[in-house]
Amino acid sequence: MARPARPVRLSPPTWLTAGLRPAPTPIPWAAVVRASVALSAPLAVGLAAGQPAYGALVSMGALSGVIGDTADAYRMRIYNIAVPQLFGALGVTLGTLVFGHGWLAVAVLTLVALVSGMISSIGAVASVSGLLLLLNCVVGAGLPMPDPWWKAPLLLGLGGLFVLLLTLLGWPLRRAAPERAAVAATYRAVAELYEATGTTTAYDEQRQAVTASLNQSYDLLLARRARQHGRAPHQVRLLSQLNVLVPLLEAAPAAHLRARLVGPLPAAIPAAVRELADAVEEGRTGTPVLDLPTPERPAEKAVDHALRHAAAVVHKADPDPYNVDDRLGRPAALRVRVRRVSRDVMLSEASWRYGLRLALCIGLAQALVSLIAVPRSYWVALTVTFVMKPDFGSVFSRAVLRAFGTVAGLVLAALVLAEVPRGWWDVPVMMVLAALIPAFSAKGYAFQTAAITPVILLLSDTLNQQGFDLVLPRLYDSLIGCAIALVAGYLLWPESWHTRIGDRLADAVADTAAYVESAFAPTRPRNHATERHRARRKLYRDLSTVRSEFQRALTEPPPTGTRAAAWWPLVVAVERIIDATTAARIRVDHGAPDPDPSEVAAVERELRGLSEGLRSSETLVEVRAELPGDESGVLAPLRQEVRAARAIAGPDLR
Repeated sequence: MARPARPVRLSPPTWLTAGLRPAPTPIPWAAVVRASVALSAPLAVGLAAGQPAYGALVSMGALSGVIGDTADAYRMRIYNIAVPQLFGALGVTLGTLVFGHGWLAVAVLTLVALVSGMISSIGAVASVSGLLLLLNCVVGAGLPMPDPWWKAPLLLGLGGLFVLLLTLLGWPLRRAAPERAAVAATYRAVAELYEATGTTTAYDEQRQAVTASLNQSYDLLLARRARQHGRAPHQVRLLSQLNVLVPLLEAAPAAHLRARLVGPLPAAIPAAVRELADAVEEGRTGTPVLDLPTPERPAEKAVDHALRHAAAVVHKADPDPYNVDDRLGRPAALRVRVRRVSRDVMLSEASWRYGLRLALCIGLAQALVSLIAVPRSYWVALTVTFVMKPDFGSVFSRAVLRAFGTVAGLVLAALVLAEVPRGWWDVPVMMVLAALIPAFSAKGYAFQTAAITPVILLLSDTLNQQGFDLVLPRLYDSLIGCAIALVAGYLLWPESWHTRIGDRLADAVADTAAYVESAFAPTRPRNHATERHRARRKLYRDLSTVRSEFQRALTEPPPTGTRAAAWWPLVVAVERIIDATTAARIRVDHGAPDPDPSEVAAVERELRGLSEGLRSSETLVEVRAELPGDESGVLAPLRQEVRAARAIAGPDLR
């Protein structure tokens, strides 16, 4: 009997359409209003002064500031907006000086692209700075700027400073509000984690949410190195309230294991954590009142002890500034960071590799624009700049999403350029279009592209007065830029087809083995608990980075995306191993018997073997782990998770 034919799949693959689904994020209304004012007000001033081109340049600078305004804390927003503006001013100056100079423009933009790509790997502020350096250099080399040469960078800088001024208007009234809200949100995430104990899928998802929230809170509080304990007591208090969450988080895996064996935790526990979140957000002090059930098992004792300690610290008005551990995540001194970053950038293979890829693509794009007699513009190199941005996701998916977003944005731009007369009507139109940028940027890269495209086209039309004739050439330019990025920035590089996520995961597994060894070491230093907290935080932060790399790889076409999908369960398995290790250590600390050293050594040996296997192969191969031991002992759940990780097998993806 013949088998029935499989139905033909007409829908596109998931890796191709993942970025076209809007992210379920709320609209940042304050940013919407700020963008609307920042981009429309300079146009109005320029029109009133009889210099619409000057107003358009200030609005372009404001657009850069709106794109870079992604932080929450006010002091971080100053760096995120002001520092990139300096690089943007340098970029437009270089571009203006080589405007219309053919081969010289190609050489300068290629060199700027190399520098931009290399510094983009340093961090968030450097990434935006590298983007604006190259972006404004491309614009300066492609559009005629007003004379003398210093006018364009001055006007662009004024636009960025205008955004910064609008951003800082709320600082006197909401000085520490973003940090306090972030810490309170982390407490609420922990409450939801305790509610999810006993349910495997929900617990794993919420643990990831807690890691992301904790990372964000530490980044907000520790972004500035200066020892300001005496000058900023509110920051000391918030840091102590955040640090005291660590024991509560360490107790969560033990509570999760207890809930799986016995039943759900009492509702009073997550309710108490939520009450602490409210106290953090409202700044309440005084004597805490906790109505908690009497603990009986080791896991329950760990949760009770951690929760009471957290309540005491949260309600304490004046924490000791010299007893606040801020070493985890605190940056080093500025001169040390500059020296370290410079060395890393110059000696990093990944930094040079990305810089060369970006330089090749920009060189090809600018050569096409400057040397070949076809009606092309700076938009080709502009498209390459956005598509090749290293921290926006996969180059392949960005090229596809850029094409879709550009088409959608050009449709909107065509309606505006065809139906709206130039002049004062530009101001209300810009108010609406600018408001869409922060609203759509939160939904995804394609949506951000669709929002930015009509804004740039409207500002470009103010500078060169081409009107509706801008639309079709910009579509061709965008498609050519996407094609250059796909071929020269993706297909020609072997690393695009052989992802290095296995090496990153192998490092995480090796660190997990070291964590298991240190957690049950026979002799432990006096500060062992603090070191364990710090090691666990580092592990989860590293795994969060690995998870981001995997999610980026999932948007690549086969074989990279297929391989990442096959390895994805192993990332989850490693996180569960860390949780099981922590749960075992917590149970021992609260009355359970110590495990046999031979059992600990066997677990560590299996993890190191898994790490070496990941480094030596791009294929997941099932390995049966023999881990004998007391099945009723404290390490039994850990051995079970290690066996599960070793047994994960995938198809041959070579």
